Amino acid sequence: MKRIITRVSLIVGVIACGLAMQSTADAQAPAPQSPRPGQVVASGTVPDEATKAAVLAKLRDVYGADRVVDQIAIGAVTAPANWSDYVQRLIAPNLKQVSRGQLEIDGNIVAIKGEVSNEATRQQIASDISTQLTQAYTVRNGLRVGASEQSVLDRVLANRIVEFESGSSTLTANGRGVLDEMAKAMLKLGQKKFEVIGHTDNIGARATNLSLSQARADAVVAYLAEKGVAAALMSASGAGADRPIADNATAEGRARNRRIEFRVVQ
Repeated sequence: MKRIITRVSLIVGVIACGLAMQSTADAQAPAPQSPRPGQVVASGTVPDEATKAAVLAKLRDVYGADRVVDQIAIGAVTAPANWSDYVQRLIAPNLKQVSRGQLEIDGNIVAIKGEVSNEATRQQIASDISTQLTQAYTVRNGLRVGASEQSVLDRVLANRIVEFESGSSTLTANGRGVLDEMAKAMLKLGQKKFEVIGHTDNIGARATNLSLSQARADAVVAYLAEKGVAAALMSASGAGADRPIADNATAEGRARNRRIEFRVVQ
């Protein structure tokens, strides 16, 4: 049996993200390209077109189709039983909490490394990975708690939601309170640039959700500018319901998906 090495690399936030799959077999891959900030680059070799399509589909579901760059080749490699299914399970929204990181799947060895904002997250991600696999797989947790600029913003947000009036881009009092704290943190980071991304749940038409998420991101940027954060340092975008972090089938999940995301981009 030929050995397959599958490497999933994720760098969330200021640099690129990537999924890399490699093997010793010869294969034809799309020409490499330099990733832009926030992109997910999928590269390497998989055994068949179905596996490639499934991996790319899962990446696009988690990160959004516009962020995924395909550099995967098809080659004469043999994967472990049900390998494609396990890889798809591991490409989960919780990986977005890992910055400057990499998830590597080498046969039945799964290794994850990178930075997370706190110890609880470090342990939870490794636990979530283990629950998706059988006892035939070994998980190596190389995650560490980092003190990056991104983690400063993440700690301020602390899993809270920037609230808006229902169906509008008008901030609630609680929403303004969260942004007051966020503005102070941004100002402490000096001349760093920030991306403010609006997200919605999947209720309603996609075009409506995209428009609402953009309007909410714009409203956040305008409020932060009033609090002293230079407008030139901020950009706003709306992702609609394309990048969920929770299950839209439940009320709790939809509430988590209606959020504002803050990223340090420089």
